[in-house]
Amino acid sequence: MNIMPQSKRWAVGITGASGSIYGVRLIEVLLAAGYEVHIIITDAGWRVIKEELGWEVVRRPDVLNQKFGHYEGTYIYHPIQDIGASIASGSFRAAGMFIMPCSMGTLSSIAHGASDNLMGRAADVMLKEGRPLIIVPRETPLHAIHLENMLKLARLGVRIVPAMPAFYYGPQTLDDMVNFLVGKVLDQVHIDHELYIRWGDSDAQQVKQSDSHRRD
Repeated sequence: MNIMPQSKRWAVGITGASGSIYGVRLIEVLLAAGYEVHIIITDAGWRVIKEELGWEVVRRPDVLNQKFGHYEGTYIYHPIQDIGASIASGSFRAAGMFIMPCSMGTLSSIAHGASDNLMGRAADVMLKEGRPLIIVPRETPLHAIHLENMLKLARLGVRIVPAMPAFYYGPQTLDDMVNFLVGKVLDQVHIDHELYIRWGDSDAQQVKQSDSHRRD
């Protein structure tokens, strides 16, 4: 039996917050690197995917196969109400979970332990098993309840990575900005990537090129 190692198995959740491209790109990067990805998308998440990315979401398994079926890694799609899914149990060995983007509603349900669907239950499993849980909240402005819920989860060890762009690396396209955030998320769990230029890397590259010119 070919069993995927725990370290190569991740869950990715996409909620109804704006920014569904972040979660889609994360799945693409993980699959391209050969990971096993367990995908959970809320009903509101599907609605946002349709509005923002133009996907036809009536036949959900078919559209996922069209988008993700050609990668080296494998994916498993779990309907949001399937509380009997593998990732709903702590005995299922997964490395951790990303929720990207994460709505304030989903964030609140996790902070209060309301495991009323598979997204909340899978996140609850990560907390109780002491596994990495990385949340990318996407809302603005934030009121006190939002901030209190984030603080509560941060104190439990959840990594909170807000969907904030950076400009120090000189992004030229929207893809550059999406890749930056996906890269920052992967940094939280020490997954190697080359999605953006890190601070100092451009200087090192210039030194390397200068040395090459002097040798020539």
